[in-house]
Amino acid sequence: MSALRWGRGAAGLGWALWPAGRPGLLAEEGTLGGLWGCRRSSSASPCEQDRRRDWGHAELLEVLEARVRQLQADNVSEMRAKLLDVARIPEADGSQSPHFNHLGSDLARALLEFAQGRPLGPHGLNWLKIHLVNLTGLKKRESLQARLAFADEIMDDILDSADQPMTGRKWWMEADEPWQALACCMEIAQAVRAPNPAAYVSHFPVHQDGSCNGLQHYAALGRDSVGAASVNLVPSDVPQDVYSSVAAQVEVFRRQDAERGVQVAKVLEGFISRKVVKQTVMTVVYGVTRYGGRLQIEKRLRELSDFPQEFVWQASHYLVRQVFNSLQEMFSSTRAIQRWLTESARLIARSGLAVEWVTPLGIPIIQPYHHDSKVSISGGIQSLTFCSSGDTNQKPNTLKQKNGFPPNFIHSLDSSHMMLTALHCYRKGLTFVSVHDCFWTHAADVAVMNQVCREQFVRLHSQPILHDLSRFLVERYCSGPRSTNAQVAKLQEMLLSVPKTGTFDLDQVKHSTYFFS
Repeated sequence: MSALRWGRGAAGLGWALWPAGRPGLLAEEGTLGGLWGCRRSSSASPCEQDRRRDWGHAELLEVLEARVRQLQADNVSEMRAKLLDVARIPEADGSQSPHFNHLGSDLARALLEFAQGRPLGPHGLNWLKIHLVNLTGLKKRESLQARLAFADEIMDDILDSADQPMTGRKWWMEADEPWQALACCMEIAQAVRAPNPAAYVSHFPVHQDGSCNGLQHYAALGRDSVGAASVNLVPSDVPQDVYSSVAAQVEVFRRQDAERGVQVAKVLEGFISRKVVKQTVMTVVYGVTRYGGRLQIEKRLRELSDFPQEFVWQASHYLVRQVFNSLQEMFSSTRAIQRWLTESARLIARSGLAVEWVTPLGIPIIQPYHHDSKVSISGGIQSLTFCSSGDTNQKPNTLKQKNGFPPNFIHSLDSSHMMLTALHCYRKGLTFVSVHDCFWTHAADVAVMNQVCREQFVRLHSQPILHDLSRFLVERYCSGPRSTNAQVAKLQEMLLSVPKTGTFDLDQVKHSTYFFS
């Protein structure tokens, strides 16, 4: 710790620990996709006010002080078959590092690179530049060509950030992800200054993000042409922004109501924006209720200093209703599938059983939502009561079962797509890492990963997923001695009423630049 000194936090990151010198980059060979190299950056740990972040950053410092060169990224599967990573330190005692992995903070990600490097090749440097612009958040709605041109325009700022992060113009501090942006500036600086940039061996991970991934799966399931275009399943010259599209549809409804004399619609003139509706649109696909959506919108409206606060409650009720109406208008197949999943789960839970299914990759999933079981322990000073919702001896919690099924089912499809992409990238010799719907690989291999990602999405959704699910649920819950029960008969009728699908051609996904970008 002697090499570190306290300093005022940068880029809005609170108090920070800054290194006295500028250490170099360390990397060592490791197994494909399994070992991370550890980057010793010229900027070090921000110590956030949040206590949990304090512990995480203290852990990062301990790892850096120990000069750990490699981390082994182990995958663990959670209930919905989504994979999470826990880093181990193989050079030491194999202890786990819960914070220092690629699912961690901006700082943790900035310190990590692939243990094995790859020459940039003819297009790798361009992908590094595009990745840097993506980290800034400045050109989200512009084409890849426009982002690349922007990176070339600000090359002086990029090099200044790499050379003088704390004493120069500090351009990197304005990025959405400042520490990763700084690390990328350093990588670009080394690449452009290499005698042959195409031969420069880069260990840097480049990210490709899904576009509102949950809605992408719903649009593909329902073959919803309108919804597919909104979430970049269809080729386009620039990325489509579903949040802006929903905001525009809400504005159409608002104008119609204002013309009819609805007061709250008049008050909301000029206040319908992407930011106001984004969180609700994002979470509707994962089961947010109208009540939860109203609270989200209320919070956004209270952040608007010029919005009349006496109308916040009324306006939030109005807006959440219009957001749901807009999603129904734009994603009709999506909403039909959500309702089918929800009602099916409700009837299953009411029959006394928990919802379970098998993913397209054959992974069984059971929702562990049951009524609480309580154990009380009485002592001389106080009594303690422990509650558990995972006791399978208790009846299923119908509310949690029905609300959880749609988002959990989509999460399991998301995980299936990621696993298929990972397996086929491995077969092609690529290093692949994922953070849910964000896929990482070397700059030289981004084009190959993008091709694999799209092919596997099409392959996944070319299966009759909903009909397969229907058959499994009917066999699981409606066969045997229970099949004559009137309640089970109603369940079977629901399970067999699979929502009809539209006419969207899945092959268009293979040619969509902004499906993942």
